[in-house]
Amino acid sequence: MSRRPLLELSGVEKVYRSGDSELRALDGIDLTIAAGEYVAIIGQSGSGKSTLMNILGCLDRPSAGRYRVAGHDIAAMDADAVAALRRDTFGFVFQRYNLLADASAVENVEVPAIYAGLSRDDREDRALALLDRLGIGDRGGHRPGQLSGGQQQRVSIARALMNDAAVILADEPTGALDSRSGQDVLALLEALHGEGRTIILITHDAEVAARADRIIHIHDGRIVADEVRRAAVAEAEAPTPPPPVRGGSLGGLASVAEAAKMALRSLRTNPFRTALTLLGVVIGVAAVVAMLAIGDGSKRDVMDRMASLGTNLMVIRPGAPGVRPSGDNASLTFADAEALRAVPNVTAVVPERSLSATIRFGGVDYRTSVQATWPAFADARDWPMADGLFFSREDLAAYAPVVVLGQTVARTLFPDGRSPVGEYVLIRNVPFEVVGVLAAKGASAFGRDEDDIALVPLSTGRTRLFGGDYVNGITVRVADTALNPQTQAAMTELLTARHGSEDFRIRDTASLLETAERTQNTLTVMLGSVALISLLVGGIGVMNIMLVSVTERTREIGVRMATGARMTDILLQFNTEAIVVCGIGGLLGIAFGLAAAWTASVFGVSVVYSPWPPLLAFSCAFVTGLVFGYLPARKAARLDPVVALASE
Repeated sequence: MSRRPLLELSGVEKVYRSGDSELRALDGIDLTIAAGEYVAIIGQSGSGKSTLMNILGCLDRPSAGRYRVAGHDIAAMDADAVAALRRDTFGFVFQRYNLLADASAVENVEVPAIYAGLSRDDREDRALALLDRLGIGDRGGHRPGQLSGGQQQRVSIARALMNDAAVILADEPTGALDSRSGQDVLALLEALHGEGRTIILITHDAEVAARADRIIHIHDGRIVADEVRRAAVAEAEAPTPPPPVRGGSLGGLASVAEAAKMALRSLRTNPFRTALTLLGVVIGVAAVVAMLAIGDGSKRDVMDRMASLGTNLMVIRPGAPGVRPSGDNASLTFADAEALRAVPNVTAVVPERSLSATIRFGGVDYRTSVQATWPAFADARDWPMADGLFFSREDLAAYAPVVVLGQTVARTLFPDGRSPVGEYVLIRNVPFEVVGVLAAKGASAFGRDEDDIALVPLSTGRTRLFGGDYVNGITVRVADTALNPQTQAAMTELLTARHGSEDFRIRDTASLLETAERTQNTLTVMLGSVALISLLVGGIGVMNIMLVSVTERTREIGVRMATGARMTDILLQFNTEAIVVCGIGGLLGIAFGLAAAWTASVFGVSVVYSPWPPLLAFSCAFVTGLVFGYLPARKAARLDPVVALASE
C-alpha cells in the first residue's frame, strides 16, 4: 500500500553568499518523508544535515527548489502562515535544549501553547501532564539551571509535544547527554514514534541512527544513500498535520496579558538594569507632575492677587500714553473725578492722592503710604473692614481728621494687639483719630504689601497734608465688564475734551488679568515642556536598553519563533516590555512628583493638585514606551529564526 507523503523536497538548494564567494549547503536535494516514519539523517559536521533540518522544520527557506508540507507549498505562504504551520505541525528537540533560563519547566513547556491561543489553565494542565508522563512531574517548578541535562532534554521533548505536533525534529538530541540519559531520550523518541508520530533524527552517530527505521546519509549537501530498514507505522495511526492557517495566535486582551506577564518576568531577570531604565522615566514623569503643580499654584496666586484688586475696575493715571511720568503730574483733578460719575456703566469713582509719611503713636514711628481718597474706596476695591468703620461722606464734607489703618500699620503701631479704633495718631504732626482697620489683603500680584497703607478723606489730606487740586489717579468701578471697551472710550472722550489733549492713561484691570493669565499659562507650558524633555531623554534610555535586551535575548527570540511565534507576537512582546517599563516608571514618577510638590508646599510654595498633570505625564510615559519600544521590537521581530537560534 502506498503511503501518504508528508514532507516533499524537490531539487532543494541552499546557497550562502558573501561577496563573490558562495557556499552550497544543500545541492539538489530530492526527498520524500511519509507520515509515521522514523528517519535518521546522518552526516559529518558541515555535511548540510542541520541546514536540511532547518528547511524541513520551516525555520529556513530554500534558495531554489520546492518544499511541500502535507501538499502545501511553503514558497506560496507568507511569514505568518509559515509560523502557524511550524507551531501546529513541528516539535523541535535541540541539542542545547534551548530552554528559557528565567522560566520554570512548566512555563517552558507552555510556550508553544501560548502562541496557539490555549487558555492559561488548559496549557498549565497539559504541561504538567506531559512532564509527569516524561517522569519529571515533580520538577515542574524548577528552572533549567536547577535541572540535569537529561531532565532539561525531557522538558524540551515535552515542549515539542505541547501542541500535539505530528512531526518531531530532533537535532543531535543526545549530543550533550551522558550515555544513560541519551538512551532514555532515544527510548522516548521511539515511544512517540510508536504512537504514530513522524520522527526525524539528525545525528552524526551511527549507533544513534541505527535506532531509526530509515537512514539517510548526506555528504557535501547531497543525499548519498537512503536505506529503509523497517516499514513505517500504518498510515491510519499517523497524526495528520493541520492545514496552514493565517491570522493571530492569541487574541485581544489575552495576547496583551501574556505579553505583559512575559515582560514582567524579563524585567525581573536583571533588576539593577531595570531600575536604571525606570529611573529616567521616573525623573521625567515626576518633573512633569511637580513642575505643573507648582506652576499652577503660582498661577493661582498671581490670579488671586490680581483679582483682589477687582476685575471690574478701570484705573486712570496722569501722563500721556507711552510717556513715563516723572514727579507730580497735575493732569488729573478732583473735578475730573466728579465729571466721570456721569459716564454710563460707572457705579463708583475713587480719586486718590498718596504720599509717603511717618505715622507716630506713643513712642513708635512708622513710615508708610498715606492715601487720601473718597469713601467709595472700600466698596470699589471690595475691601472689608476688620475693625471699626470706613470714613463717611460726612467726614469728607466736614474735612474730618480721621484715618483708616491697614493691618501692617496697625500691628506696627499697636503691637500689644489692642484695638486702635478711637486712638489718635500723628501724621506729619497732625493728630488723626483712628476710625477703622482694614481686613488683611496680603501681597499684591507685584509683591507689594497691600496692608502697608493708611487712608484719610481726600478733603482732609488736601488741606492738612499736601495741598493742591490734583490727584495721583482715579479708580472707576463699572457695572458690566462686557461694556468695558465702550466705557473706556466714553471716559477717554470726556477727559480729552476737558483737558484739550490725551494727557492720561486708562488701564482695564480685566484685560490686565487676562494678560497675566496668558503669561502664567505660557510659563506653565514652558515648565511642562522642560519636564517633557527630560521624559524624552528617559524614553531614549528605554530604547537603548531594549536594543541591548534584544541583542542579549536573540536565542530566546529564535526559540519563540521555532515554537510558533509570529512576527507580530514578537513585536507585541518587546513593545509591551517597553510599555510596562514606562508604565511602572510613570506610576512611580507620579508618586514622586506628588511627593515633591507636597514637600514644596511645606516650605511655603503654592501648589495646586489637579488630575490632569498626572494623567498627562502617565499618558506621555505610555506613548514614550510605545514609540521608543517600537524600533527594538521591530528589530527583534525581523530576526531570522535560524540566525537567532545559532546566536550565543
